[in-house]
Amino acid sequence: MTATDPAMTALAHGWSALSLLHGRIENRVERALQSGHHLSAREYSLLDVLSRQHDGEGGHLQMRQVADSVVLSQSATTRLVTRLEDRGLLSRFLCPTDRRGIYTDVTPDGARLLEEARPTHNTALREAL
Repeated sequence: MTATDPAMTALAHGWSALSLLHGRIENRVERALQSGHHLSAREYSLLDVLSRQHDGEGGHLQMRQVADSVVLSQSATTRLVTRLEDRGLLSRFLCPTDRRGIYTDVTPDGARLLEEARPTHNTALREAL
């Protein structure tokens, strides 16, 4: 295969188109969430993922699982959690069965903001698609 191979060229064009489309959709959702709720798309995604946790076996996600869910590195996810915790939207607590583990929960203020932002997110996403 060479750089001018038609299959590689088509693959590169397809990837470029997909990347451009994703960027446009994400920008539209980002603008809507920022203007309406002072939330980034990543912050919204993090609140959404964490709001789906539950008590009981396997109900809370470890930071590695959270990072995978919001498609960020663990360090970027930790910084994002800290920012939202500083805003009173998240709280952290020790895992009751493993004191080395730290879980993150959405606070009542975070849950309220998420529910207010959800229609904005869904509308922007629907319009972008």
